[in-house]
Amino acid sequence: MTTVRTRFAPSPTGFIHLGNIRSALYPWAFARANNGTFILRIEDTDLERSTQAAVDVILEGMQWLGLSHDEGPFYQMQRVDRYKEVLAQMLEQGLAYRCYMSSAELDALRERQMAVKQKPRYDGTWRPEPGKTLPPVPEGVLPVIRFRGPVGGSVSWDDKVKGRIEFSNDELDDLIIARPDGTPTYNFCVVVDDIDMGITHVIRGDDHVNNTPRQIHIFRALGKEPPVYAHLPTVLNEQGEKMSKRNGAKPVTQYRDEGFLADAMVNYLARLGWSHGDEEIFSREQFLQWFNLDHLGKSAGQYDETKLRWVNAQHIKRTADAVLAPLVTEQLGKRGIEVPEGFPLEAAIALFKDRCSTTVEIADWLSMYFVDAQPAEQELAQHVTPAVVPALATLRERLLALPAWDKASIAGALKATLAEHGLKMPQLAIPVRLLVCGRAQTPSVDAVLEIFSKEKVAERLQTSAKSL
Repeated sequence: MTTVRTRFAPSPTGFIHLGNIRSALYPWAFARANNGTFILRIEDTDLERSTQAAVDVILEGMQWLGLSHDEGPFYQMQRVDRYKEVLAQMLEQGLAYRCYMSSAELDALRERQMAVKQKPRYDGTWRPEPGKTLPPVPEGVLPVIRFRGPVGGSVSWDDKVKGRIEFSNDELDDLIIARPDGTPTYNFCVVVDDIDMGITHVIRGDDHVNNTPRQIHIFRALGKEPPVYAHLPTVLNEQGEKMSKRNGAKPVTQYRDEGFLADAMVNYLARLGWSHGDEEIFSREQFLQWFNLDHLGKSAGQYDETKLRWVNAQHIKRTADAVLAPLVTEQLGKRGIEVPEGFPLEAAIALFKDRCSTTVEIADWLSMYFVDAQPAEQELAQHVTPAVVPALATLRERLLALPAWDKASIAGALKATLAEHGLKMPQLAIPVRLLVCGRAQTPSVDAVLEIFSKEKVAERLQTSAKSL
């Protein structure tokens, strides 16, 4: 049985967004689900647009999402000698030929073809054929190298997403596989790489469908059968356009900075083009257990930030507080807040996480334990009335006198104060929340106060009440 070998082969010509990274997720998952090998290959032959910064973002995004590669990263520009070796073999075996048609001649040919409503294509002027006399080699013209494609018939494959796809060979002209300066072109390099790296399954975006027949021809010319292909439908943005930088897509790493969990992103991305029954929320382990190529969707997936936030919220609820703690600490650090030693961070996270869809939101809640409360003046005027101030003073004294600082003792002090002053819980709890926490709505007030120190609660109740 053949060992599964898949690859992710991005071009480092810009930051990597969710539409790109999904093309890494599925081959990674397929390799993991089949005890195979996942290879990272950087296709950096576009020297003008490729940058190291873009490579770094690809590596950083994959590392964050846990899409670890087993081999690589391989860089195409470091393999140029290998490509030239294969080009020389193809020329020698008659699988490729030198073409001296200049750009101007090619443009003129295309204009003539379009004038008579023909599809513009190279006409084979320099293609060697039995009994054919080629034009004299022009002086001072560096040739391109063209692949000698088959004439007549068709090329087809059974795509794991799109089903059977077939192209007429007469629609495909002889592909340029090396430029005048000798640098090899994309479709040629991809095939040499896939052969050398033993790729068994190519799972990529459907913008590559038109490249596939040409790549299949080169595979077979080199005596190899092509891999299994699965062409994934496009990921659309919220406006229904193809996701891209120009259409407002964000770098993958920005989601990390905005407080999304890696496992939630994997869950959400997986569901953008694949399904396992009606399962919406699942762990990474479940995804790998279930994943195969048979349930890839045929229609485009549409990004939905609201859905992503919901998925992230479900994962936050399921994630251990100890796992969330360093992520929340990092978010607090961005606000200039250092969590002091001894602060019950995990207990605080447990109290608030069910209300939050990101770790940023958890940090927003927890900030009140480290930064002075700043309740809205309008809310203070509405809830902290002269009638309530005596009860606040009583509560403060009761809290200070508590021998144990825990939720049950705090709840007892609240109840005793309510009874003494003839108030209902909201009449006291809302003012306490405003003065201590800076907001009128929080989880259970005794649980929220327990995480503060006794002294901090007394200080905020006294300072704020005095200012009325």
